[in-house]
Amino acid sequence: MLALAHLASSSALSGMELPTQESGKTHRQHSWLGQYNILLHLLGESIKLLNESVIILYTLQASAIWSISYYSSPLLLCYLYRKGYICSSKLVPVSQYLGTVLVCLLGVACIRGWGRWRNTDYVQFISVLEETKKNHTPANKEKLRCFNFDFSHWPSDFSWTEVSSPKHPKGGVSLLKPEPRLRGTADGFLHSVRTLPCHVIGFLIVHSFGRRMLYPGSVGLLQKAMRPMLQGGQAKLIEEYDGERNKLVACDGNEIDTMFVDRRKDGGPRGRTLVICCEGNAGFYEVGCMNTPLEGGYSVLGWNHPGFAGSTGVPFPQNEANAMDVVIQFAVHKLGFQLSDIVIYAWSIGGFTASWAVMSYPEIQSIVLDASFDDLLPLALKVMPESWRPLVQHTVRQYMNLNNAEQLLKYQGPVLLVRRTRDEIITTTHPEDIMSNRGNDLLLRLLQFRYPKIMTEEGVRVVRQWLGASSPIEEASVYSGYEVDDDWCLSVLKSYQTDRDVSFPWSVGEPAHRDDELQTELRTDEMLSLSARKYMRNFESTHCTPLPAAEFHPPWRL
Repeated sequence: MLALAHLASSSALSGMELPTQESGKTHRQHSWLGQYNILLHLLGESIKLLNESVIILYTLQASAIWSISYYSSPLLLCYLYRKGYICSSKLVPVSQYLGTVLVCLLGVACIRGWGRWRNTDYVQFISVLEETKKNHTPANKEKLRCFNFDFSHWPSDFSWTEVSSPKHPKGGVSLLKPEPRLRGTADGFLHSVRTLPCHVIGFLIVHSFGRRMLYPGSVGLLQKAMRPMLQGGQAKLIEEYDGERNKLVACDGNEIDTMFVDRRKDGGPRGRTLVICCEGNAGFYEVGCMNTPLEGGYSVLGWNHPGFAGSTGVPFPQNEANAMDVVIQFAVHKLGFQLSDIVIYAWSIGGFTASWAVMSYPEIQSIVLDASFDDLLPLALKVMPESWRPLVQHTVRQYMNLNNAEQLLKYQGPVLLVRRTRDEIITTTHPEDIMSNRGNDLLLRLLQFRYPKIMTEEGVRVVRQWLGASSPIEEASVYSGYEVDDDWCLSVLKSYQTDRDVSFPWSVGEPAHRDDELQTELRTDEMLSLSARKYMRNFESTHCTPLPAAEFHPPWRL
């Protein structure tokens, strides 16, 4: 019995041990297969990252070589010719090297394509993109927003052709042109012949390095260097502020990259106001002045210049105005804002498109110009040799006529100028010389147009004295020196506005009766000091310092 029991127990034990060993073997096989799959996945990801790195590296190198060779090509060709490198014996090895590089890039691109074809996320992205192009619904667009990809493949969200009655032909919107000089027929022909070399040189300059110097943000190499920063800023706008990216098609065919943050659902009064931001010459909405009104609680619409980031084209004045026009049309016809609910906010060179917007759409609520200027020409003459003055004048007026002041004078609404007291960009001498800031000239021209009767020589002297104050203490000292009675000045302006209800320029300051002449002369200084203070605010900083939300104020209105 004991033997049978022992045998039975042994059989039972052996019967129990055999399945345990088999299950352990099976578990090890599954574990090995899992590790193998993980290794394959990691290897595939490593190969994909390596391919991406190789392609990006070659792209950056190609962009750098192309940018350098593009500008130095005349000198480079002369040098290579003098050294005897432009011959078949020298060009064959170079062509072989280039062919090898191209074959390697082709192989890397094929491997990347195979990796994407195997990637489920990429396959899903392609299906969502194709579905959105076929059926551009809000639901499909919401799915597409989950992916970050080349903006050139983003479907169009709005086109200028969607407006029922466009205000301009397909060639572009209207711009202010410099007044031509009156000449006789023979004199005009001879002048054209004499200035023909200047025309040719000016054209070559502005279409090569000139435009890139004025708008460095359009240089591809700079954009590639800033790509991580731009992607981070864009992700912040989408994730933290629920921003909505849109592609607009302007009348010239350029595609404009925009970002809209809607605050109307918050219910506040600022959220019902849309601030359209116009960036500087190296600014992008991802990292630009758009953050200032965002922090202030406004609804904000930012856009990139033509040729910047996702926008196509080149930033010439006509293209800039075309882009600004389609942005405003989009805000009105697609986003549902009235022109009276729109504020235009511009930084630096963005003052050109901002002033064009309020000139072309006078119903716009107001405009805020931060660190902007009156005219590009004085700033261009500052950085160019004196001997080039005629060439610079012709080139700027013909191709880059950023005449902010002339456009701003066409607008009747509220205006606020923000002057940087240590601005190193729009000063014509040095940053410490606040009187050379071209924002001063913009204010003077605005006051001279709106209040010509009090902006006499004495009036200009009073305003210049106020402009010479570079700190709040100096500003308060000048203001108190004239013993300005704010209530009296405002009552005069309001009564003039109520009695006459006319557009600028106003004849305020012109005595209606001879008995009022002395009183008017005594109070002219006060009115000018008040007007200068209302139209311009100082911000103690340099040109590129972001404007804090606390410094973003609505312009003064009666």
